[in-house]
Amino acid sequence: MVERSDRAPLLDWEEVPSAEKPGGAAPVAAHTKDRLSSPSNSRAGWSSSPGGPSRSVSDGCSAPPATSSIPAGKDEALLPDSEQHLSDLTSREVSLEDRMVKWEEKDQIVSVFVVTFNTRSGNMLEWCLPKDMDLEGVEFKAIASGSHRVTTDFIYFRKGCYFGLACFANMAVESTVERGARMKSVGILSPSYTLLYRYMSFLEHQVRLQLQSPGHYSPLEAFYEDKRALLPPSGDGVVTACPANAWGAAINHSMHPEMKITHPAGCMSQFIRFFGEQIMVLWKLALLRRRILIFSPPPVGVVCYRVYCCCCLANISIPGIGVAVPEFRPFFYVNVADISALENELSYVACTTEKIFEEKKDLYDVYVDNQNVKTYRDGLKPLLRLSTADREKYRKLTEQRQMLLYSQEENGDCVSSEEDLFILFFLEQNNRIFQTLSEVAGSPDPTLTQESVRAMGLDPHGDRLFLLHLLEIYGYDTLLVSEQLCCS
Repeated sequence: MVERSDRAPLLDWEEVPSAEKPGGAAPVAAHTKDRLSSPSNSRAGWSSSPGGPSRSVSDGCSAPPATSSIPAGKDEALLPDSEQHLSDLTSREVSLEDRMVKWEEKDQIVSVFVVTFNTRSGNMLEWCLPKDMDLEGVEFKAIASGSHRVTTDFIYFRKGCYFGLACFANMAVESTVERGARMKSVGILSPSYTLLYRYMSFLEHQVRLQLQSPGHYSPLEAFYEDKRALLPPSGDGVVTACPANAWGAAINHSMHPEMKITHPAGCMSQFIRFFGEQIMVLWKLALLRRRILIFSPPPVGVVCYRVYCCCCLANISIPGIGVAVPEFRPFFYVNVADISALENELSYVACTTEKIFEEKKDLYDVYVDNQNVKTYRDGLKPLLRLSTADREKYRKLTEQRQMLLYSQEENGDCVSSEEDLFILFFLEQNNRIFQTLSEVAGSPDPTLTQESVRAMGLDPHGDRLFLLHLLEIYGYDTLLVSEQLCCS
């Protein structure tokens, strides 16, 4: 079977066919379908907290644009009255569709920059647009600590209320001033990380150009002029190009979180192979909204994908669930400059290349070093042990994945993907838990029994502590727990 690359080369900086071009409707529809894998709940550029607050303007544009049911070519035959009536009915949709296309395909980038390593001064911001953009500290995010050991890398990160993607490259040079190596990174910032993956190839190409011809910024200037976002006059970073409630109904039916950072999917398969049964431990900790920090030496890109996958574990699509719990925010790559920000976070998942974080035990609840998941919090240590139900769920996930791979190999199934399978598997599991909890809470006898716990797909004995944490965090602490379950 021929595999498609997830880094198809771009022609200049136009990676998305324009909706205005003849025959462009189909590609737009395809991209629209792809963007349906977006979170049902987000705010101001952050990833969604499953069951959390309603979607905000900055991430609220991943649902399909409205389309008219009038056949093409028929509008000339409309009578004036009919035409006016049609205009009354559809002008809002047409206008909104135009705005959606502009938002999703053009008005996303708030900054583009070049970072370089200077042998005397260390990481430095070399160039940026716009010139007045606050990029303090971005030089340490775009070139991760330890990157001198790798030739190429890519990094997702958070900068204030924005998300960034940077591509790094290291080239050997015959220069004593540069100590035999030239290192640069070209990056962008956006209010949301949903579509950043589209610019991966462009950034990879540009960082190579910057290494070979330093100071040649005209392609980056043209890119920024073409893709820059429209920010409100207040300058608060909240993009208002798309109405907040434009696609609320459609988005609420979407079952995927807005974490489409790679295209096509590939990191899910790697995530499952890398962690094996341990993903069931990470699933519980993510659902409990714990602070998860993943350590790994460079390259950073693959570890950013693990951050993404961890967030996917906690998705819930039942309305109203999780409103009161902290948002499970992806920080992606963090360094020592982010310590003060992490100190104020109640729930997050992030990755780092700096070993010193392991000593900062007050910053995280769970520390992941390669496949090793550990915690210094006594109340969480029992959750690191796999229950019988965990192993059964992992077995089912493995079976479903093998069936999908077989279908793709034998039948050429290009519709389904491992990402869909992975996300839906845990989404259904999470929905099953909270649906059962809601039913028990609304029953005349709101008591959790061994039967109701098994109905959630949990082990009444091995998952007892997990269940107690879950009841407390999600506000089900009024439920009674049967003595048989409590004393197991």
